[in-house]
Amino acid sequence: MGRIVISTNVTLDGVSQDPTGEEGSSVGGWFLEISEGDRAAWAALEHEEAKNTAAYLVGGRSYEWFATRWVGREGEWAAVLNGTPKYVVRSHAGRSDWGPTTVLDGDLEAAVKDLKSRTAGDIVVYASYQLVESLLAYGLVDEIRLVVFPSVNGGGGRLFDSARARLSLRETRPLGTSLVYLNYDVEVAA
Repeated sequence: MGRIVISTNVTLDGVSQDPTGEEGSSVGGWFLEISEGDRAAWAALEHEEAKNTAAYLVGGRSYEWFATRWVGREGEWAAVLNGTPKYVVRSHAGRSDWGPTTVLDGDLEAAVKDLKSRTAGDIVVYASYQLVESLLAYGLVDEIRLVVFPSVNGGGGRLFDSARARLSLRETRPLGTSLVYLNYDVEVAA
């Protein structure tokens, strides 16, 4: 049985919006404000996670963003990411050329439950904060992995805007010199 794992980057105040500043928001660009050493530590963590991922579940905009950066890229990390099955939840048509891709449509809760039943291993959700809200509301999330960036934005789209969940700490550790890795199990409501 698969496990839904939310894995994303956030600022200290929980903002996940516009990490690279490409959306042109007033809160964007915080991902780019770390040192090269921190970026290398972050990349090593993400590469290792990719090697242990059975599938990706992402929203349409996140799929487009990642596909733009990884389709045609070379190297071991790219080969792993590009070869891993992707499941996309989207409201309109979009590209589907980032390796093996399946569009999930219809009843999201039923589709994700079916995906979990057919997958052995971690089904990782990158970015996609609207999808994260829905998955938490349906009680489908098993684990949350966050890399916290040393930035307080004071506003912007947050990973957990209205979602609620009880969490149990699994691991915390420094990553590089200014990032923090947090890993939580999501407790099942009684």
